Amino acid sequence: MWLPFIGLIIGIILGLLTEIRIPEEYSNYLSIAVLAAFDTLFGGIRAYMQNIYDEKVFVSGFFFNIMLAASLAFLGVHLGVDLYLAAVFAFGVRLFQNIAVIRRIILTKWSTNKEKVEKN
Repeated sequence: MWLPFIGLIIGIILGLLTEIRIPEEYSNYLSIAVLAAFDTLFGGIRAYMQNIYDEKVFVSGFFFNIMLAASLAFLGVHLGVDLYLAAVFAFGVRLFQNIAVIRRIILTKWSTNKEKVEKN
């Protein structure tokens, strides 16, 4: 369970320590890729906490979400329409839903453990 967090922390540290710059014309693609990655990460955490985690679903969902979002952005650029905003909206909504469910699970477990301690 801690492996995704360790990877995220290592990635952030490496990103801050390097001087790599993303060209402005790719910023839409990068923002969607980051949102898709966070959506998949928090979806995996949620599934793990609900005891329905499947590694194949997690990995395939990660790559499929990124490819779908990048395809929408690419198509939007060529059509002259900001289609990437649809992906940003969809991933943003799913991200907040996953975080809300994770929060509820943690609060439920915390209150259940607190009640057990009070009974003893």
